[in-house]
Amino acid sequence: MATSDAPNREIELQDQNRAAQPVAKQDSETKWNLDPIQRAMGQLGWWHILVCAVVFPLKFPVAWHQMSIIFLGPSVNYTCASDAALEACDAACTDWTYDNSTFSTTIVGEWDLVCANGNLVKLSQTIFMFGILVGGVLFGSLADKYGRRPPLVIAVLIQLVAGVGAALVGSFWVFVVLRFLTAVATGGTMVTSFVLVMEIIGPKWRELFSVLYQIPFNLGHLTLAGFAYYLREWRELQFALSIFSVLMVSYYWLVPESPRYLFTSGNVDGAVTVLESAAKRNNLPTDTIRTSLEQYAKEKSCSGSTSDSKGNVLDLFRTPNMRSKTLYMCFNWFVCGLAFFGVAQYIGHAGGDIYTNVAISAALELPGTLICIYMMKAYGRKKTLIFSNTLTGISMLAIAFVPPSASTLNVGLASIGLVGMSISFPTVYLYAGELFPTVVRNVGIGTASMIARFGSMIAPFVAGMGGIAYWLPPCIFGLTPLVGAFFVFFLPETQGHPLPETLEDGENFGKRQRVTSEGIDGPASVENGKH
Repeated sequence: MATSDAPNREIELQDQNRAAQPVAKQDSETKWNLDPIQRAMGQLGWWHILVCAVVFPLKFPVAWHQMSIIFLGPSVNYTCASDAALEACDAACTDWTYDNSTFSTTIVGEWDLVCANGNLVKLSQTIFMFGILVGGVLFGSLADKYGRRPPLVIAVLIQLVAGVGAALVGSFWVFVVLRFLTAVATGGTMVTSFVLVMEIIGPKWRELFSVLYQIPFNLGHLTLAGFAYYLREWRELQFALSIFSVLMVSYYWLVPESPRYLFTSGNVDGAVTVLESAAKRNNLPTDTIRTSLEQYAKEKSCSGSTSDSKGNVLDLFRTPNMRSKTLYMCFNWFVCGLAFFGVAQYIGHAGGDIYTNVAISAALELPGTLICIYMMKAYGRKKTLIFSNTLTGISMLAIAFVPPSASTLNVGLASIGLVGMSISFPTVYLYAGELFPTVVRNVGIGTASMIARFGSMIAPFVAGMGGIAYWLPPCIFGLTPLVGAFFVFFLPETQGHPLPETLEDGENFGKRQRVTSEGIDGPASVENGKH
């Protein structure tokens, strides 16, 4: 990690040596320096690291709540208790005995979710994923209107109360409702926290921190198996996974508002206050922050850019370039939702010990997430996403040509597919965060996240199509990422470019314009923002 005064020395060296540097090298370095918001707080310092250290643990409960149904409502063996002579699902059977050798209690045994009610566990998880969808859109919109911090704190409180409440209720449908509310809050914490992090970290470090942000999710998935192993009562497990959120109530005091949001919403004084605090912590000068921001606001006002300080989901589709980028990006989020959860479930069906299977499945995500750090830095977002989607697509399609009896090879190929998706997911998070302008960044990522939830809701049904034809699930899980990779070719690279602030910035970014040294149309064609 960088030391607290690294941004200061970096800026000084850039200023002293700028005249001696080639123009091409100056270009990417100059862009963030021309952004007074980023210049005021630096690209990375102790202030950034402390904020991230506080926010990142949010991803633990995100993983726990999304995956916990594996242990709350697992498949268990059962027999008819009312009449031993009857088949378990005979119409005359009214009571059942459950095998508690692996799990002491489950929601299946507590509320008799078997036979005619056997699909209710899957339905509860589908409703939960729908809650994630709703939370992403709802809190994304709220965060664009009222700031990043207030909706984040509200989401944490809802997650705590609803999650603990779900461990105490005596009705299955009340449990489903409370889990839905937990999911809405979880979706809200995901969107608002990621956008906040991306709006404070400088371009030089954005690849690294966007991936580090995902690692607590991987660790949460991994530790879930440990929690479930020692807490075999479903109520104890649900309570333990939910009570962790009580620590995050401290966000009300510890998490600052995004200075970018404050500036674009017209609150220059608020932005100055946060930036001065950040600059002091990072040992950066504070005397010119107010002057720089006021001048920047004037420039935006003169260009008419401040009139769209608050946007909505329709702004993502109003103009042609923004519309196409939104559609291509949303499809790739759909790919991640479908293939990540679908392939993980595909591996989980391999048989054996459920705790080991979940732990191995989660452990496979870590290598891909770590590889993602290097790839996005070395090759950019565009090439990384194309590669990872293609890797998943080819490995899953290969399963269709492998006999079902070759289970080890099938699991190995599916594992490669999961590694690909564990690269794709952090990439689309960062890619979308850099592609959508500040005024609609939350609602943009919220909308993309909503589309991803549709994919995750469909994933269990796709995985179940193996009963129709063995090759059908891997073909769907393989072809969809390949289509996503094709669409990425039409997206602009965002690595090294300043974040677009306004709707006008968002529309212009990635457009091809013909320019010459005289400033008129000419034979050279370059992407806007890259010349």
